[in-house]
Amino acid sequence: SPESTGRSPRERNAIEEGLKGIEGAQMIVEPAARNTAPAIALAAARLPEEAVMLVCPSDHHIADVAAFHVAISKAATLASNGMLVGLGIAPTRPETGYGYIRRGAAQGEGWRIEEFVEKPDLETAERYIADGRHCWNAGIFIFRAGTFLAELAEHRPAMAQHVKRAVEDGRDAGAGFHPDADAFAGIDGESVDYAVMEETSHAAMVEVDMGWSDIGNWQSLRDARASEADSDGNVVRGDAELLDCSKVMVESDGPRVSVVGLEDVIVVVDGDEVLVTSAEGAANVGRLKGARSQ
Repeated sequence: SPESTGRSPRERNAIEEGLKGIEGAQMIVEPAARNTAPAIALAAARLPEEAVMLVCPSDHHIADVAAFHVAISKAATLASNGMLVGLGIAPTRPETGYGYIRRGAAQGEGWRIEEFVEKPDLETAERYIADGRHCWNAGIFIFRAGTFLAELAEHRPAMAQHVKRAVEDGRDAGAGFHPDADAFAGIDGESVDYAVMEETSHAAMVEVDMGWSDIGNWQSLRDARASEADSDGNVVRGDAELLDCSKVMVESDGPRVSVVGLEDVIVVVDGDEVLVTSAEGAANVGRLKGARSQ
């Protein structure tokens, strides 16, 4: 929950509310955005070394929760034996918008990771699907806290030192822990994939088919909510009325929304901000000045 990158008090309050009643839960409030590797390191440094961490991006959709739990259990066993485990999603199409993991030799109930592969072109993605050795990289990881910190210290020692000092000099305030801002500011931000997972010799993967989507844009969210759609494919949350519409999604946290005679359109009302886009154009929302992608 980085304070300096536009996270609103409302979002932090929602996180605090969600943590109520969960024994031992804590929120770490980053003083600045430094990508995923430092954020994960902050959490690892606040946990016992033997604790097995499940690292999940917050915006992913998982349709088959039971399959997810089975995969986590397999991955936790590997993690307890010193492996850093990523979940590989069984691919259903030659997707060019996701990174891939190529599996190597068998490792327990999973596989060694032979290589992480960047987002491919269509021809390459089709080849990945055909060879049966590639999975989508979900960005979901499981490892022991101590194992992760040891690997970070080996491959990104400066980052590890800054995180260590940020935690040692941090403070508890309210419902959250606040790392030292000066120490954390000295970190060169980097993703966990680049900083650790692609560097370690102990990377493994568990393959799972769990109806996964990374909800990369509003169209993906509409598709993930397909079970809520009416007979015309419309998905509505909030106060809205749709007339002669098909495949329209409305998301409103307050004002009433009326839509007439439209198809494949997405309308989002968030406080005093309003977004209207075609489903096809949803992928370009990030190009708007000051716009939120979700």
